[in-house]
Amino acid sequence: MSRKHPVIAVTGSSGAGTSTVKLAFENIFRRENAKIKAAIIEGDSLHRLDRAAFRIAAAEAAKAGNNTFSHFGPEANHFDKLEETFKTYGETGMCKRRYYIHNDDEVELHRKRFGLADLKPGTFTPWEDIEPNTDLLLYEGLHGLAIDSGIDVSRHVDLGIGVVPVVNLEWIQKIHRDKAERGYSAEATVDTIMRRMPDYIKYITPQFSRTHINFQRVATVDTSNPFIARDIPTLDESFVVVRFRDPKGVNFPYMLSMIPNSFMSRANTLVVPGGKMSHAMEIILAPMMHDMIEKKDR
Repeated sequence: MSRKHPVIAVTGSSGAGTSTVKLAFENIFRRENAKIKAAIIEGDSLHRLDRAAFRIAAAEAAKAGNNTFSHFGPEANHFDKLEETFKTYGETGMCKRRYYIHNDDEVELHRKRFGLADLKPGTFTPWEDIEPNTDLLLYEGLHGLAIDSGIDVSRHVDLGIGVVPVVNLEWIQKIHRDKAERGYSAEATVDTIMRRMPDYIKYITPQFSRTHINFQRVATVDTSNPFIARDIPTLDESFVVVRFRDPKGVNFPYMLSMIPNSFMSRANTLVVPGGKMSHAMEIILAPMMHDMIEKKDR
């Protein structure tokens, strides 16, 4: 952990909605008129295997009787490199970064950046140094607070944020996202969910006991069978439960006054209407950013 070069990790399962928190941070940075300059690390970039290699490895694991090989476990991820990235940034303000290319649009973007003609979806860009003189490192992905076999990513994180919809809602979001963005059938996504479950329980869920703040979206409509849901519950059909690990110093009266129809359910827990989720994230996170930058300057 480092006051001079703070690390923020936004962590959640696939389809949980971590990009919403990332967008909230980007809005805060933009309002600060470039006073806060962040280096951004995408969790997908720390996978061990590209898309083709992962499919081969998963098929070989299945032949050997292992039907739980997944992107959630250490066999498919560089937990060691992620820990080293956070540690190095905290000490020096610099680190290495690469990108995972999801689609054709990202191919064109990175071809221009790197001047490489052979990039294609499902592969990685070359490693490069991040831009110098950044104020903080922002990670968004699956394993921002992961621990495994002597590797402890969480110990280098200054602010850990979990995005954790109740599990049925998480599955509904993933099924619909995979169909819309990747063309997967619901059956294929369900197979993926089942294959990932052991690693989900072992490596994803424990992280949310290490976070400083969790945002958990809870639907107010029936999600009893997520595998037949026709659509994703809207934000207005949900509440967001915001849990602070340490409520000391948190200005709850200010938050309650700024977020309409919010209320406290416990001494460390704020509940906000789902439609106010993005607004609430910015209200909660902006003072934390100011505090980090003030400590960094001191």
